[in-house]
Amino acid sequence: MDWLMGKSKGKPNGKKSAPEEKKLYLEPEYTKSRITDFEFKELVMLPREIDLNEWLASNTTTFFHHINLQYSTISEFCTGESCQTMAACNTQYYWYDERGKKIKCTAPQYVDFVMSSVQKLVTDEDVFPTKYGKEFPNSFESLVKKICKYLFHVLAHIYSSHFKETLALELHGHLNTLYIHFILFIREFNLVDPKETTIMDDLTEVLCSSSGSSGSSNGSGNSSGSSSSAGAQNHVKER
Repeated sequence: MDWLMGKSKGKPNGKKSAPEEKKLYLEPEYTKSRITDFEFKELVMLPREIDLNEWLASNTTTFFHHINLQYSTISEFCTGESCQTMAACNTQYYWYDERGKKIKCTAPQYVDFVMSSVQKLVTDEDVFPTKYGKEFPNSFESLVKKICKYLFHVLAHIYSSHFKETLALELHGHLNTLYIHFILFIREFNLVDPKETTIMDDLTEVLCSSSGSSGSSNGSGNSSGSSSSAGAQNHVKER
């Protein structure tokens, strides 16, 4: 569990990145694709008489399974050779072991670390209790926040590095729908720092606004995040 408690900060390394390629996932013909037009803003709201931790646990577990499944559809294309680093747009992610040691790893290794660690947590009765009367740990919300942050990294990597394969499999509608639902959920409960999701602000704005949801204007710093994202285009960030 220690891997979730470590902190990582993105710092520009001073090196200029290569010219950014056109983002295929922002093309209108693809952003319009989704498997439902359901009002996700209503779906993520905490129902009456439902305990907050129960709601967070249920949704976090569901998102874990769906994101894991979505990644599995393109996993054969995400190899140590094709994805030598865990990157999304202009940001490179590092894993932190139980001692807090920074580890540079390939994308498939990083995703495996994420999925195996989250799997261990969501099946631990002391962390994600399922039995009546069992209390959630005091650290539960902070653990959920860490899980959601890492799941976002996986989604961002799929979009930035494997959207072509997702298109070829005709699964972009599923990916867009999952992304909208996930983003509105983490915004509703402030589970991920907006600075963490800035790299995908362009996609978030397009998908959430076109979904007919008020979620596109929800979430602190989204408009300012877009401007900060523009200023970061010339640097590769590390996290």
